[in-house]
Amino acid sequence: MGWRRRNMIVISCSPLLLMLLLQLVACSSCADHFRRYQSLRGAGFGSIHRDASFKFVEGQKVEDKTLDEEKRMFGSFPSHCSVFQVSMGACHGKQIQNPEFQEEESLQIPNARQATPVPGTPQQGKFPFCSPSPLPGSYKNSPANSSVTSSPLRFLKRPFPPPSPAKHIRALLARRYGSVKPNEASIPEGSEVEVGLDKNFGFLKQFFSKFELGEEVGRGHFGYTCSGKVKKGDMKGQEVAIKVIPKAKMTTAISVEDARREVRILSSLAGHKNLVRFYDAYEDEDNVYIVMELLSENATIAARLCNGGELLERILLSGGKYSEEDAKAVIVQILSVVSFCHLQGVVHRDLKPENFLFTSGDEKSTLKAIDFGLSDFVKPDERLNDIVGSAYYVAPEVLHRCYGTEADMWSVGVIAYILLCGSRPFWARTESGIFRAVLKAEPSFDDPPWPSLSSQAKDFVKKLLNKDYRKRMTAAQALCHPWLWNPEEAKIPLDIMIYKLIRAYICSSSLRKSALRALAKTLKVNQLYYLREQFALLGPNKSGYISLQNLKTALLNDSTEAMKDSKVLDFVNMVSSLQYRKLDFEEFAAAAISVHQMEALDTWEQHARQGYEFFEKDANRPIMIDELASELGLSPSVPIHVVLQDWIRHSDGKLSLLGFVKLLHGVSLRRQC
Repeated sequence: MGWRRRNMIVISCSPLLLMLLLQLVACSSCADHFRRYQSLRGAGFGSIHRDASFKFVEGQKVEDKTLDEEKRMFGSFPSHCSVFQVSMGACHGKQIQNPEFQEEESLQIPNARQATPVPGTPQQGKFPFCSPSPLPGSYKNSPANSSVTSSPLRFLKRPFPPPSPAKHIRALLARRYGSVKPNEASIPEGSEVEVGLDKNFGFLKQFFSKFELGEEVGRGHFGYTCSGKVKKGDMKGQEVAIKVIPKAKMTTAISVEDARREVRILSSLAGHKNLVRFYDAYEDEDNVYIVMELLSENATIAARLCNGGELLERILLSGGKYSEEDAKAVIVQILSVVSFCHLQGVVHRDLKPENFLFTSGDEKSTLKAIDFGLSDFVKPDERLNDIVGSAYYVAPEVLHRCYGTEADMWSVGVIAYILLCGSRPFWARTESGIFRAVLKAEPSFDDPPWPSLSSQAKDFVKKLLNKDYRKRMTAAQALCHPWLWNPEEAKIPLDIMIYKLIRAYICSSSLRKSALRALAKTLKVNQLYYLREQFALLGPNKSGYISLQNLKTALLNDSTEAMKDSKVLDFVNMVSSLQYRKLDFEEFAAAAISVHQMEALDTWEQHARQGYEFFEKDANRPIMIDELASELGLSPSVPIHVVLQDWIRHSDGKLSLLGFVKLLHGVSLRRQC
């Protein structure tokens, strides 16, 4: 009796010890989680892996309930296991030891590690002539920086969502619809009173006289999708998919504009083989109805619009991962539609396996992109700043509120990573933890099956998951990557980035043009493939020259109505109106080369030194510090004699290697965001 009493005293005096024991018990239950998942999966609960789309609107983060549903189904996963890893019965993610990346209660991020030099990321110690990322290391308004000290590992406390980063939306609404009281207690939530919202879209009326609404096949926060049937007309009797967006949920001017923009984007992009076909849009007093193709006559499973089902379901049925050849077939189709959207000035902003559907159950069936509810128009030289997307697939620059089409390429990289290894590259048990992993951690390429995969496959994924968006591949460049390139089936699209680079080249000084021409001479045959394809698409004459007017003509061949909304045509008209001579391929290569992407190569040091040797022979000359400062667009407030003293050789006054590399960037040295 005395022993028991003493033992009780020890336990009551050691609550921390008890908590540690409980954690050990929780971690030992990984096998139970796996068995539970297998039984649920057999019962048809595959949709619990669906990732929630979110959009921060008026202080309220709009999201699906699937993350909570996942927690209810599985309980809390051990912190070192991802959903896909549990489904495969494996937990091999690397924990982050740096406390900067962890929550108060030691948040562990599996399948991620501290940033270490990897192929595709230049090693600063070896060759320090690489431009830093334009994104700040820490951003106070990022949703990754939660001010709430709660964690899933806490006992008797529920984790709280990160603070809203939507204050800029409030300012935007104030500019659109009048001032907002500066001392207002809080940003209005979703239940706010509707004031002056015009919900008349001008869409077709009398929906129910033309369509019969069937059973619901999918639901999200912004609306739900039903099967339907055409009652009359040329399409009489045909099955269709109907997305219903209740007007009651359109509580802000932004939500109204989102619905209007979704219809504009779907109607403008119609015709691409990897896009869901849009028929028309209708409205009545209560709802907006978007009518699209139903790729199956028997859409009875939730969120499934075709016989083939979602890409996510295929991944699960394949055991969590694809072979390299199967993954290539999927990724090529994804890149095809993404490159088409980006050329039109449309950024999807919610690319994930759930938003791609197969047209049939055949292994080689066509893949189609759906759900453009979060998509937006973006001009080539502008950046977006609203935070939207799905946590596991969101790009770092989105969390920093400064992004463009490059954010979609990050999402493609995450999809490719999942296809090849069956686990997510960034994972945590809270949304803010996922955001921190995206911002701070590097995906692991050391654990199985990565060692058994080809080096080209790993290089492809690494070039998409580069945290510096300037060094990330575009969709057209990704299609030219050696891992995907197939000369028999390759159809490389025009890349809008070429237009941005040519404009920067034309506006550069003669000295910078000489430096770029010297760098272009170092490119190898495989590196020139993409540039040769782009040059051919611009339609050179018999002499092998293109004019700036060719840029406009080539783009008009692929133009849609979306280009007017995104103002891509205005941008191209501005570029084509510049006064410059015709370009042969050699000068085109110099103009269209991306120095930032070159920096991401393992061979960047070799290219830079070899390019400097060409520059020394042909174009290097004595230059004054004041002239160099003007070349680089440095402001008068910069202490140029201190900053630029190492950029010019003291022996002869010519550019040093460091000065040459900095000159390649020109005015782009200044941060864009």
